[in-house]
Amino acid sequence: MLIRRGGDLPASAITPESTYLNRRAFVAAAGGVALGALLPPRLRALAGPDDLTPTSYKIITTYNNYYEFGTSKESPAELAGSLRVSPWTVEVAGEARRTGRFDYDDLIRPIPAQERVYRHRCVEGWSMVVPWLGFPLNELIKKLEPTGKAKFVSFTTLEDPAQMPGQRSGILPWPYVEGLRMDEAMHPLTILATGLYGKPLPNQNGAPLRLVVPWKYGFKGGKAIVRITFTETQPRTTWNTAVPNEYGFYANVNPQVDHPRWSQARERPVGEFFKKDTLMFNGYGDQVARLYAGMNLRTNY
Repeated sequence: MLIRRGGDLPASAITPESTYLNRRAFVAAAGGVALGALLPPRLRALAGPDDLTPTSYKIITTYNNYYEFGTSKESPAELAGSLRVSPWTVEVAGEARRTGRFDYDDLIRPIPAQERVYRHRCVEGWSMVVPWLGFPLNELIKKLEPTGKAKFVSFTTLEDPAQMPGQRSGILPWPYVEGLRMDEAMHPLTILATGLYGKPLPNQNGAPLRLVVPWKYGFKGGKAIVRITFTETQPRTTWNTAVPNEYGFYANVNPQVDHPRWSQARERPVGEFFKKDTLMFNGYGDQVARLYAGMNLRTNY
């Protein structure tokens, strides 16, 4: 099976929120870096150089952009609970040797889930830090064996107006589609998330499968993925199609380029009062800047 579902997760595998929030004091009291080798894998992943403090589980699961359920931040938590996420199938199409419709549990042999604590930046000016549970997208791509013609990969999300009331409006062209260049998709920071805080992914956060690309604005993270397509040409993506002068295909966090209606130079962590400077590539420049060498990031926004 691809990912263990909620019922398959033993209680011992679920990391309490308090464990995350208390880790700084725990590491400091035990000698900091020297303790790193003694930490279990879940905690060791959190004791990285950035020492990020995760946003609370309550905020992460109640303050969301998920227009399929409405445009307010509260709508997804209020309306997504009844979304049916099992059984689930994912279709693979395009320039790959393994294509077809796959059951969620049988898409490929098991891919180990990992915990990744990523900071996220929304184009609207807010940010949060999320402890995801998931696996590198490149592990799945390797199993699907894209051909040499595959230059991009797109992700199509569920279209079901009966379950997703926001899709009954014309605010966006449905279904929601996002895409990446293949080298972006293969980068080890790019993951498919299946949970957060060590628990199964809540519906309002994109269950059962969502894309996470931490150096890009949040709208690149398609939720409830039902189709993965490998293409030779750049795919048409939802926000870039709907409002091309506001949302570029690449969506790399660049504080030097303002959104047409507001500045991107500062951000406010959700749950905090003060703003802080926005970092280039959301702080992941050391890992990803090479992907865009020679590109004009004011034009390719």
